[in-house]
Amino acid sequence: MRLISVAVPVPQLDALTYNVPHAFPALPPIGARVRVPVGARLLVGCVIGHDAVGEPGTETRDVTEILDREPFLPPAIVDLCRWVADYYMAGIGDAIGVAMPPASRRPCGYKTRRVVAATPHGLSTLGSDPGTADHRGLTPRQRDVLAMLAAAAPGLPATVLRSRGASGDVIGRLAARGLVAIRAERDERDPFERAALANVGRDADRALTGEQDAALATLSRLADAGRFQVALLHGVTGSGKTEVYLRLADHVCRLGRQVLLLVPEIALTPSVAALLRSAFGERVAIQHSALSDGERHDQWQRIRRGDVDVVVGTRSAVFAPLARPGLIIVDEEHDSSYKQEDAPRYHGRDVAIVRAKAEGALVVLGSATPSLESYQNAAAGKYTRVTIERRVLDRPLADVRLVNMREEYAEQGPDVIVSHALAAAIEDRLARRDQVVVLLNRRGYSTAVFCRQCGDTFECLNCSVSLTVHRARAGWRARCHYCNSSMDVPRACRKCAAPYLEQAGFGTEKVEQRLVELFPGARVRRIDRDSVRRRGALTAMLSKFAAGEVDILVGTQMIAKGHDFPRVTLVGVISADIGLGLADFRAAERTFQLLTQVAGRAGRGERAGEAIVQTLYPEHYSIQVACRQDYAAFFGRELAYRRSMRYPPVVALINAVVRGRTFADAMDAATTLVRDLDAAAARVPFIVLGPAPAPLGRLRGEHRVQFFLKGTRRAEMRRALREALAAYPHLRKRVTIDVDPLNVL
Repeated sequence: MRLISVAVPVPQLDALTYNVPHAFPALPPIGARVRVPVGARLLVGCVIGHDAVGEPGTETRDVTEILDREPFLPPAIVDLCRWVADYYMAGIGDAIGVAMPPASRRPCGYKTRRVVAATPHGLSTLGSDPGTADHRGLTPRQRDVLAMLAAAAPGLPATVLRSRGASGDVIGRLAARGLVAIRAERDERDPFERAALANVGRDADRALTGEQDAALATLSRLADAGRFQVALLHGVTGSGKTEVYLRLADHVCRLGRQVLLLVPEIALTPSVAALLRSAFGERVAIQHSALSDGERHDQWQRIRRGDVDVVVGTRSAVFAPLARPGLIIVDEEHDSSYKQEDAPRYHGRDVAIVRAKAEGALVVLGSATPSLESYQNAAAGKYTRVTIERRVLDRPLADVRLVNMREEYAEQGPDVIVSHALAAAIEDRLARRDQVVVLLNRRGYSTAVFCRQCGDTFECLNCSVSLTVHRARAGWRARCHYCNSSMDVPRACRKCAAPYLEQAGFGTEKVEQRLVELFPGARVRRIDRDSVRRRGALTAMLSKFAAGEVDILVGTQMIAKGHDFPRVTLVGVISADIGLGLADFRAAERTFQLLTQVAGRAGRGERAGEAIVQTLYPEHYSIQVACRQDYAAFFGRELAYRRSMRYPPVVALINAVVRGRTFADAMDAATTLVRDLDAAAARVPFIVLGPAPAPLGRLRGEHRVQFFLKGTRRAEMRRALREALAAYPHLRKRVTIDVDPLNVL
């Protein structure tokens, strides 16, 4: 038998072994796609190994079809996926699935169906008299289609004809009569048509600052070495890190190697992509989930063919099939968006480092507020630290003012959203025709609905969270931000029937409304996940703001990082301490990073900037040092706290969440696993914390209990957890494993 290992797109499933019948003359190469039986289904999987060993006493099934003679997924990417599956304790099918482009499970991928007039019965006979013998009996709609094709000699895509009223049935009947022909062809979609912002421009000849020039020289020397190295580019907001990236990328391309630039948010992709396109022309590709499946497929194929030198994208772009990567840049490396929340729960930054090590490439981690993990590695000499301490053109950092909202509540009442200081500052900027950014990292209109008579709070029926109220055309709508279930807000309490329902708290929708009320002449717009659901809406709104068509932009953290709007001279932060109350050891770090980043959006043009931060806890150290934008002070204070509590980066952490139909079911299963892990911990130096109810005790109808493994030897911790799960295979599908978690809720 000729046995191969195949990864199939089934969650949590390890590689399966199949026999390649002798009807196929050769084994499919590693990275090729094959069609294989899985249970009663036929699925398209990816070959990840030869010389597999079948299970004793188990019949090995045959491969049904080999779809590729050459590797579809490069072997280097297959190896990277195997590492991801092992390190993050995921199924190999989950990892391979992230690396595969859309439509990869179809042999032909995406093709455009083009309709052309056939000869001699098509164009040659369609003249001024539509009643000729060859067209006798045609319907008016069929004649219209032939007329459209007569005006378009190369033919028209079927989608265009359908948009003009030609149904598939009309086209099919014409094809049956031999009047038109339908052919499949590759028609690459260009996502760059929607990528550019109105004000994107770059002076490639502008002289770098002394610090930029020194940073570029250091990084270029590292790139010239042609071996794996990691550098941390720690530059304050507005210091010109992007320009360093662009010039370093050009240097690496001239060395004959390729560049991968990762950004944390889709919101940052359009402007960066436009800059890269202006610098490198058409040899740039985009990879992120906001593209259509067809666009992503086309861009992936361009990368795979070697038609590009530079790829820009979000975390999944780390798997882009570049053949000669010499530089991987992880911009805003601290950002939690690089961590995937679903299996495989990988961190794009860490996978980038592993890939660079395998490829002998340079990794540049860039941030104004580095993660504690990266900064500690730089401080310990594992990474080369490169710093830029001053802004371009020596522009000053924004002045930051703290507003104690306890005093505002005492003066104005508990419903105040915009403080006196922030309102006055906005009015001043509007008079000067400057722009304003207002941040609240919480979407929706109100955060809760409760009854004043009985105290009942509207909670999600599936999750242990309050429903968030949103404004809708038909009225108020309460929605769960975890399971997305929703309901109309009733006029009376569903528990006691009293008509005394009140809304509490506020989100970006209410902030937007309040600003419109305070400044009726201002053009106020909002950016959050609700306002930019429609395809292209985010790019359109950012373009309007960049063009000066919006005065005040309200938004969540989507607007807090990476953007460069020279007209913004004021940033207002509503409820800066939202995250500090969470049961998460990273709460202070996230707060510091968010405040520092959003303050950095102000004063990037000729006029000085200011940030006004509203908080209930102005004395908290993360807020104090963020106002001073003093990263070193924050790092020292936070690392001392992590050491005393033995939290990452001092130790490694693995979070395990066990789900059950009832709390007792979840707790019993977790207790069983922890008992075995405690026995293993007696031999290996790690500790087990828990089990205990998860902070989010119920999610999507399931109860949740969690426990943690804490120690310094990740490999042995993962091995112990694998052995515990293997002993109870019926529990595996009920357990979610997160290695190096960023979110412990």
